[in-house]
Amino acid sequence: MDGWESTRPPDDDEVFYMQCRAAYLAVFRSSLSNISSKQQLCRVLQQAGRNPSHATLNKYWTSRTSKLNFDDFCEILKCERKTEEAELLRAFRKLDVNCDGYITHSVLEKTLTSSGEKMTAEEVNAVCSLADINKDGKLDYAEFCRRLVSTAEQCQTAALDKLEADAKLKRQNFGSQLYSPPKSSVASASSVSPAQHAESDSTIKKDSQSSCRPPSARSRRSSLSNSVTVASSSSKAGKVQEPSGLQDWHHCFMKGCFFVDDNSSISSLQYHLHLPQKTSVYLTIQPLSLSHRPDKPQSWMNVDTAVFVMTAGETKEDSALVCFTESKDKEKYVWKGELNAGTYRLLPFTSGCRLKKQNKTNFSDKSVKLIYKTDTGELDLTSELREVLSEIFEMIDLDGNGLLSLDEYNLFELRTSGEKCDQDAWAVCKENFDMRKNQLTRQGFMELNLMEATEKDGDPADLWVTLESMGYNHMLELVEACPFQIDVHCEGTQPSMQPLCLDSGTKLLNQALQKSITSRFGAKALRGHDNVFIYTYRGDHRISSLIVNKANQKVTVHVNNEQSRNCCSSRGMAMFAIEVPARAKMVCQHVLPINEKQEWVYNCVETSLPST
Repeated sequence: MDGWESTRPPDDDEVFYMQCRAAYLAVFRSSLSNISSKQQLCRVLQQAGRNPSHATLNKYWTSRTSKLNFDDFCEILKCERKTEEAELLRAFRKLDVNCDGYITHSVLEKTLTSSGEKMTAEEVNAVCSLADINKDGKLDYAEFCRRLVSTAEQCQTAALDKLEADAKLKRQNFGSQLYSPPKSSVASASSVSPAQHAESDSTIKKDSQSSCRPPSARSRRSSLSNSVTVASSSSKAGKVQEPSGLQDWHHCFMKGCFFVDDNSSISSLQYHLHLPQKTSVYLTIQPLSLSHRPDKPQSWMNVDTAVFVMTAGETKEDSALVCFTESKDKEKYVWKGELNAGTYRLLPFTSGCRLKKQNKTNFSDKSVKLIYKTDTGELDLTSELREVLSEIFEMIDLDGNGLLSLDEYNLFELRTSGEKCDQDAWAVCKENFDMRKNQLTRQGFMELNLMEATEKDGDPADLWVTLESMGYNHMLELVEACPFQIDVHCEGTQPSMQPLCLDSGTKLLNQALQKSITSRFGAKALRGHDNVFIYTYRGDHRISSLIVNKANQKVTVHVNNEQSRNCCSSRGMAMFAIEVPARAKMVCQHVLPINEKQEWVYNCVETSLPST
């Protein structure tokens, strides 16, 4: 399917981003404007129907925060759900000692000024003066809750009405997310690591008359159009053939996982590869199928993967890109060639087109049960949770030997709690849980998680933190992670692989990615800018673009993908803007086909916008 019909009802993502844009544009002229203060953050959250507390604002606006852009606001809004009237009522009923629907001002003041997020007496008096409708010294808290929720809903409705009423506003303020996808637009997907993009948004002052036309009509002198038509996968012949007699080659493998982090960046392990002598190499990476729930669809199996091979220099400057897996054979991404003896760094990569941050909603009515009481009254893990824990065990068992070493277990601990298990704690585990050869068995891993649940008296809150950190939602679906496996076959020598720490070498991956783009294809200068260049990598399965700004001042580039067909972008939007600092280079976007079995057309127009 090339695009959406205009009569198609909006999906949840579209509705969400429409609400985001409406709230943002109720406060700012453009969704390219930045939030520059905590007060502005509060205002725009209120326009989105939220009622942020001081603690909530302080969580997102710290002493190190100088600005937030529209994308940041969208991520915040995903995490901050609306306050429900029933939830407020439950809190107030705990203070209603007489159970008559009223709370005295004195009780309210004592509670609000002495516990939780403490308020001042003046703030409490202000609330009471507004909420005490009868002026009898008591708060009708049901009416107060109704008014509070109603006011929040009115703010959101007013913002949406304003956006809907002004059609020009929709066109002028293209911002960082689409209001709704036009025909032939790019499908929704998540951004990849900020270290790979590192862009910042700026307020764009535009002429309202000219900005209603496409960028190419608005400023042909400063636009650059790239169009690439790519054949369907079914019509391509495999570029790299599997070597004959591969079963007789020396082989090693290592597992890993891509994780979508809270800021929508994607992290994974990296690896050292050691080759004792020069040899022919057949290198593959592919998503890893987990076998414990064959009835469940494994959505991550369509995630694109790649491995960049770099020399293992001591510093970033000492490292150089050697090769990367460009060809594809079904789910495998492949490279075949010859490597000299030595140690290399393997950098796994996924574009972010098909692995993205999910919207967080209220799962109170949808959550799968994790813990239950047996007939004897003891706590136990549900079968659904045991299946998921088996999957997690499989994901972190990097060498696939069916046991977890301390190093492998610590990758799990760092991911879920941020802390390592030391040798003393590991010795305690050995005394209490099933181990073999000083390594944790699958049964021992189950026992450990059951003990933690039992210590919390069956409270699943910590278990949910663990599961969410590993990429699972409250329906126990793996939606924010993609397990993978790297296989290295060598004809003449035995290779060995060693995992490196999580999140290591993000800059190195960015360097490798940029080099893979600039080394293969020539640059095109952005018209009207002699020192701004666009590089476009055109592979059989992925297109990536890079903006290089060699000028001594920043440049803002508007990117328009509206004419692309059967494409999904790592940006998750058809139009966006990137501000590239002086003498810097930034990955613009990655694009994949939505349906690989059909032809896809990448049509991108990059336009220079005036900087402010």
